[in-house]
Amino acid sequence: MRRLRRETFSEKCHRYRGVIFVVCVPLALISVVLVLMPRIVDPHSIAAFDSSFELPSNNVRLSEQKRYAVVFDAGSSGSRVHVFSFDKDLQLVKVGDGFEVFDQLKPGLSSYALNPKKGAASLQPLLDKALEVVPTEQRSTTPVLLGATAGLRLLPGDQSSNLLKEVDVLLRESSFKFKPEWVSIIDGTQEGSYQWVTVNYLLKRLGKSFDETVGIVDLGGGSVQMGYAISDEDFAKAPKARDGQQSYVRKMSLMGASYNLYVHSYLNYGLLASRAEILKLLDDTESCSCLPKGFQGTYTYGSQEYRASASVDGGEYEKCKKLVIKALKADQTCESLQCTFAGVWGGGGGVGMKSLFVASFFFDRALESGIVTDPDAAEAVITPADFEAAAKKICRLSLDELAQSYPKVQEDTRKFLCMDLTYQYTLIVTGFQVKPDTKITLVKKVKYSGSYVETAWPLGSAIELVSLNKV
Repeated sequence: MRRLRRETFSEKCHRYRGVIFVVCVPLALISVVLVLMPRIVDPHSIAAFDSSFELPSNNVRLSEQKRYAVVFDAGSSGSRVHVFSFDKDLQLVKVGDGFEVFDQLKPGLSSYALNPKKGAASLQPLLDKALEVVPTEQRSTTPVLLGATAGLRLLPGDQSSNLLKEVDVLLRESSFKFKPEWVSIIDGTQEGSYQWVTVNYLLKRLGKSFDETVGIVDLGGGSVQMGYAISDEDFAKAPKARDGQQSYVRKMSLMGASYNLYVHSYLNYGLLASRAEILKLLDDTESCSCLPKGFQGTYTYGSQEYRASASVDGGEYEKCKKLVIKALKADQTCESLQCTFAGVWGGGGGVGMKSLFVASFFFDRALESGIVTDPDAAEAVITPADFEAAAKKICRLSLDELAQSYPKVQEDTRKFLCMDLTYQYTLIVTGFQVKPDTKITLVKKVKYSGSYVETAWPLGSAIELVSLNKV
């Protein structure tokens, strides 16, 4: 019987070559993938060996959820930049040590009216500051906006447009997101609406029903703005704006809610402009009952000079108030129901202005006259009657007595305290028809998440940009 020969290894491989191929090919592919994959390294183990290694902070890990906005405020006295950052829920998050990065420089953009290229170049240090703050990877989605105010409004001819064209070039060539309409001169109505947005946002009222929001009165030097949310019914009754006038109501969509925002800017009724309106009512021989005994001089506003002389008896509150009411044109014929003053529709009133926040010169004069006693106060609840009480007290004082009683108040302000306080009371009560005993809030800053934030219009502008998903 023939002995069987044992198969060699190579012969077995040959016989089972199909099975080996099916098994080995997937294993080979898996090995290649494992070799090419990056190693997952525990960063804590690296930190243990390398003392210079820093773990990323929570802010870095969440940076992609943060959204930024850069807003330039080109005012008459200087230029300012504000950089804000928001989380995915449109809540402010800290940038550096606070809720905004802010920088400013002088002179203002309007000072370069005859050299627009130099004017645009003057903004470069502020732009560089913004570039330092916003992460490189987010600059292309970060909007940059410049709003010019009174300084550029007053420039003659094409000077303001030439300046803005050069600013357009500067911002277009930056790495930020840019649209031509984001460089403009903002009017008082826009400024007032952004102020309303800012205050209501900081109070965490945006996104709620309009009757949960607050109204604002912002008393500047040249104009006063009033803004508050109105109902759909009042919006339907709003009179049509005349040719060349801004509409009384702006439709705004903010944080998931829509608002009918009544806002009006009363030009020439800011605190400094109102002095001129009052003094121009007097002829060259008449004295002014709003000025302190002993004052003889002039007042200059907008390149116009007005005679300003006190009567022999000095200031008299009741006579001064009559002058103010006349300057406000409170009796002017109104073409629609529920006007304020100077024939302007007042928005119809309603719950949107049941809680009123007043800012700017209102706060300043309240602090200077002693209505607000805490020099570090950011806000204070008072009544319009407090302005009247202060006016009655101060109008009786002579120029020398004012200096003794209010030594910390600048002389140029002291001599107009009687006029200013009388005007502020009359503006609120007669002009805006707020009852004298109504509680109102004087505001300079609003507390937000444990920190005080300025109630300035750039924040409102930034919120609108981000809220409308323009970024």
